Amino acid sequence: MRTSTLRLSASLLALSTVMAASMAASGTATATARLGGPSAGRDRPGTVWSAGWAAPVQRPSSGFEKNWAEGGFAERTAQTLRQVVRVTGSGTAARIRLSNRYGTAPLRIAGATIARTAHGASVHNASLRALTFGHRRSAEIPAGGETVSDAAPLRVAARQPVTVTLYFDRPTGPATFHAQAYARSFRADGDHRADRAGGAFTETTNSWYYLSDVEVTGGPRQRGTVVAFGDSITDGFGSTYDADHRWPDLLAERLAAVGTPRPVLNSGIGGNLLLHDSAWYGDRAGARFTRDVLDKPGVRSVILLEGLNDIGFSEVELPTYKPNPQVSADEVIAGYRELIALAHARGIKVIGGTILPFKGAEYHTPRSEAKRAAINHWIRTSGAFDAVVDFAEVMAAPSDPLRLNPAYDSGDFKHPNDAGYRRMAEAVDLATL
Repeated sequence: MRTSTLRLSASLLALSTVMAASMAASGTATATARLGGPSAGRDRPGTVWSAGWAAPVQRPSSGFEKNWAEGGFAERTAQTLRQVVRVTGSGTAARIRLSNRYGTAPLRIAGATIARTAHGASVHNASLRALTFGHRRSAEIPAGGETVSDAAPLRVAARQPVTVTLYFDRPTGPATFHAQAYARSFRADGDHRADRAGGAFTETTNSWYYLSDVEVTGGPRQRGTVVAFGDSITDGFGSTYDADHRWPDLLAERLAAVGTPRPVLNSGIGGNLLLHDSAWYGDRAGARFTRDVLDKPGVRSVILLEGLNDIGFSEVELPTYKPNPQVSADEVIAGYRELIALAHARGIKVIGGTILPFKGAEYHTPRSEAKRAAINHWIRTSGAFDAVVDFAEVMAAPSDPLRLNPAYDSGDFKHPNDAGYRRMAEAVDLATL
């Protein structure tokens, strides 16, 4: 009897299903400082991981609606962070990646869980799983580093929301995050990682923190991951919160509806620039392309929609729009060529998206419009891309091709609404992916 019990406990520990701290392995797993490299997670031999969900990480900043990035967590008392994301891949086990890329000190994760989402901050009772890191319940991630959890046995379906909960028992310092999630994250004082109900989570924000990836295994063989890479229009600005109506979400739905489900990852960052790093809007496209596209599991194609901010920021003097030098159409095109070369070197197809109309927006001028026209002409005619999706054409107002169709406008003349994002997803030729 005693031998059987020990074997059972060891098995439970290996599967990371232990829910109580007293049943989890003690100690702290130290993550590697090498981004994108080996980490603390342990796999069974032959395990193949597929993309489930991802979000590009950014340095802490306060230039958005309320977020917790600059202050971080557990400053005065231990805190629990609960985040909801929708995976586009399916499987029988899951793991997470956590990033401390922009942290200035080691980040301690005192514990973590994953579960299928019920509603808001609540989770389905039977699905709650403890996450371990190298078979330990806690992890320490060095400044600039990342870690990956062990596999947790959790059956997830494509386009199903999952909840990742992180517990901090000491101050984190400023938090690496993704600023504009268009989905709520929840915070509670104390240790609530094993809560099924969401009542303790009384604070909310619309950003994601530390969480960069959810990966799955044990599902059907995937046809190849699609990555949508871009700025706020890819990120989903103007879409309904907590509704997953960004155009990459709707593209994933469309692929599933025609019987060809594939993971679709959203690598958009609001305000992102093709050619310059921004304290507010992330590293430039070329600097983040490898980690946000090329290093994701099973990537077969990327849809590139960048450049609007490069040609627009220089027309407006705002602190958040810095740096904003005048950028020529030729410089934007050179930036595209850099990304195309990086992708082609990995055997990945690149679909070029034309820049949407933005007449009426704060940085629309004759100069920025002339640049957009030159860039879009090159995208359509150069042959540099493997395929083109003409977002500009399908999103233009019938009476004025320089203006976003009012039926698709969220209200600021440049970002689509839910209907507009659906039209963008419909414009993608699925055969090109």
